[in-house]
Amino acid sequence: MRIITALLLIFIVFLQYRLWFGKNSISDYVALKEEVTRQQADNDKLRQRNKLLYVDTDDLKSGVEAVEERARNELGMIKSGETFFRIIPANKSQQRRN
Repeated sequence: MRIITALLLIFIVFLQYRLWFGKNSISDYVALKEEVTRQQADNDKLRQRNKLLYVDTDDLKSGVEAVEERARNELGMIKSGETFFRIIPANKSQQRRN
């Protein structure tokens, strides 16, 4: 009976060692769980970004106003017959003198 008890105790110690310190242990599980959580957060951010890009491309495909707005803001284009005025703010040193 003592031999069986000793063998069971050794077996339990062996299993506990593998559970806490071996390959695929609890610490590995916790680290992987944190990695999955971080990756899911990254994926959610990228999904949101993709949704915004899809909306933007749909707007550019369907509407003339979006294309015109982009041309004006990003490329500095103007319509024929328009006059463009750029107002340059005064420097801080010039404002102090006045």
